[in-house]
Amino acid sequence: MAQVVETIDVNVPVSTAYNQWTQFEKFPQFLSFVESVTQIDDTHLHWRVNIAGGEREFDSVITEQIPDDRVAWTSTGGEVDHAGVVTFHRLSDTSSRVAVQIDWEPEGFVEKAGAALDIPDRAVRAELENFKKFIESRGAEDGAWRGTVEN
Repeated sequence: MAQVVETIDVNVPVSTAYNQWTQFEKFPQFLSFVESVTQIDDTHLHWRVNIAGGEREFDSVITEQIPDDRVAWTSTGGEVDHAGVVTFHRLSDTSSRVAVQIDWEPEGFVEKAGAALDIPDRAVRAELENFKKFIESRGAEDGAWRGTVEN
């Protein structure tokens, strides 16, 4: 199994970063590989993504969600086998750190080679930069889900 761990500091309060991250259906606005996310209920999502030029679909379940702290998930079916967690850390009243950890199973030669060359790490870093630009340019979230999901 491969693993990606990346962080980014954003110039918004931790609650703003967290609240925006809970708006899963808005992910295509700042995550370039996400074509669509459909939130089925509070914990189930259906994803369409484009990875290395190939469209894939999968379902995921949120396994843990604590406001202003973390969102954890795992895939439950489809073409992508992975799990991850995003954590939110208060740096000051106006800034926070977003940390992402994704564990995934590379499929086929191209994905295995890419993982060996740290391509997924660079891709996640670029996507976090997109999130930073998105949330800082807005200065506020466009929604929030403040519920708790216990593991």
